[in-house]
Parts: sequence; C-alpha cells; structure tokens
Amino acid sequence: MSVAQSASASPAMYVPLVLLFVLAAAFAVGSVLLGPLVGPSRYNKAKLQAYECGIEPSPQPLVGGGRMPVAYYITAMLFILFDIEMVFLYPFAVSADSLGLFGLVEIVLFIATVGFAYAYVWRRGGLDWN
Repeated sequence: MSVAQSASASPAMYVPLVLLFVLAAAFAVGSVLLGPLVGPSRYNKAKLQAYECGIEPSPQPLVGGGRMPVAYYITAMLFILFDIEMVFLYPFAVSADSLGLFGLVEIVLFIATVGFAYAYVWRRGGLDWN
C-alpha cells in the first residue's frame, strides 16, 4: 500500500467516531429539550424548596454567623478521595505479573500513602458523625 492510498483512506476511519459524537450530542440536547415536556408538571411547595441534606432551611440567615454542620460534606469528600485512590489499584491488579518488583514496590508505597492519609483523617475525627 503506498502513501497516497493510505492518506486517502484515513478520513473514512473517523466516520464512526464522528457519528458517535453526533449521537451523543443529539441525546444530550434531546434529553434537555424533552425533559420538561415529558416529565411531571405538578409542583408543590416542598418540591420548590432547596434540598439541604436533612437540615431545615431557615428563611433568614443565621444571626451572629453561626456555624453550619458540615459533617455530611466532609464525609462525602473523604469518600470520593479514598474511592478515587482505590480506583488506581485496579490497573495494578490487572497487570501485576508484567510489572514485576518495580510495580510491587510502587503499589506498596501507594498503599502506605493511602494508609497514612486514612490514619490521619481517622485520628483527627474526620470520620466521626458527632
């Protein structure tokens, strides 16, 4: 196959990718446009209020700048942090044989780092709901 033949066949290889992007964009735009038309339209006072994770919304701001409880948000962020870190263990598990001793040392260092972070958060009380 000459260079001229391979260059002329190149754009045809991208047709499935372009079609995938067009399909994804059509689905996204269609979902946004059809949602209000197809979805329920009966609203009440409870549905229009902001969701505050179990905290009763106050109609007025806190006087004196009182502290809002943030335990839920901290726990959620910590879960996401440790969850993302654990996702990095999956590729190691798949290719552990081919990585050899270098991979083993790297994953032990990674697990030690995650363990130290977990112990730090636990000791500081970041996992307590009180």
